[in-house]
Amino acid sequence: MTTPSTSAAGNTALTPLPAGERLFGWSDHAALWLSLGVGLLVMQIGAYLVPALGTQTALAVIVCGSILGAGLLAWTAKIGCDSGLSSAGLMHATYGSSFARLPVLLNIVQLIGWTTFELVVMRDGTVAIARQSGSFAGAVWPLLATLLWGAVLLALLSGSMVRLVRKFIGRYGLPLVIASLLWLSWQFLAKANTQGLAALWNRPGEGGMSTLSALDLVIAMPVSWLPLVADFARHGRDGNSALRGTWLGYAVANIWCYALGVLVAITTPSTDLVAALLLAQGGLIALGLILIDEVDNAYGDLYSGSVAGHSLKPAWSVRRWGVGLALLCTALALVLPMHSLEPFLLMLSSVFVPLYGVILARLAGTPQIALLVVERKVDASAVAIWLLGIACYHLCAKFAPDWGSALPTLALTFVFARLTRTSRRQISAAA
Repeated sequence: MTTPSTSAAGNTALTPLPAGERLFGWSDHAALWLSLGVGLLVMQIGAYLVPALGTQTALAVIVCGSILGAGLLAWTAKIGCDSGLSSAGLMHATYGSSFARLPVLLNIVQLIGWTTFELVVMRDGTVAIARQSGSFAGAVWPLLATLLWGAVLLALLSGSMVRLVRKFIGRYGLPLVIASLLWLSWQFLAKANTQGLAALWNRPGEGGMSTLSALDLVIAMPVSWLPLVADFARHGRDGNSALRGTWLGYAVANIWCYALGVLVAITTPSTDLVAALLLAQGGLIALGLILIDEVDNAYGDLYSGSVAGHSLKPAWSVRRWGVGLALLCTALALVLPMHSLEPFLLMLSSVFVPLYGVILARLAGTPQIALLVVERKVDASAVAIWLLGIACYHLCAKFAPDWGSALPTLALTFVFARLTRTSRRQISAAA
């Protein structure tokens, strides 16, 4: 049998990470995913839940959806940490070394799209701050802001991901972001108290969104990180620590940001979220710190895209891939109309929900996953279940929107993939 070391020589994405490079403890995982979970986009989606849902219903959906979605993320993190494989490696182990190139390529495309979107969010936020402070007004400022954030990403990608997480995010970046969230939460809670906290708490929903579809919307954010989590979790020392840290960090961030979005929406109706944050006392500084934290979301997308690219073309290092993708995304942010890109990005997301339903079912509890990377070229049953899941996702969205799409698709693909997976005894015998 071919071994991973001989079949993927020089391809660090498809071979287990050496023990000497696994430095993350549970606190590193928690800090990373709490930081990655914070973002303006999360708050904006939280604001979409109201006024369709009542305040209490919206908060219940946020808590339940965040715990469930972060649990899926943490489960994938454990598999990535236990196996030492990247996300591309998990795709190879599940779908076969030849066919896996397709989802890996699709993942790179979606990560380019999301990074470009993040650059636009950071650019628009920077322009709003500049206008609020009365400086740098003019048509040239959006161009300069885009180039500025692109240069920041280039600088970060030229360094070490592990050092960035352990030295900067954990020690400096995260405490500042938490302080910003605490300040904004205090400001808008005070505003809610002035308007009548009891009335806002008991505010009924106006309809237009079912509870299950709202749950689907909350789960969508952690699920969107599924194709990235193993690229970071493989640097962990212990699978259980990766699971606990990822689950705790992302669940706290998702609940907090979604709830803050709801709070802003019900206390400041018919106002743009960024404008509402700027109007809060100290909002200029708080928004600035959140924008700085937004950089790590774009960095996470690019780093994972670089690892995926390295799996396809190992002659290019992860760093070289990162620099190239950062330049591409900066150029795209300057020319692409982002509103027309959103449906395309959401369509790509529908591809990865069933993709990871199959991966979780096939790899959870499987020993020596790295051997599966070279075991077969195409796993026909895994591919068929994935395609069935994509069809299920879009059929649910069209014919049963009130039931949501993510949960039914995950359940269907997981059950089918679990029933058809190779037994642990067979894999051990092959090993």
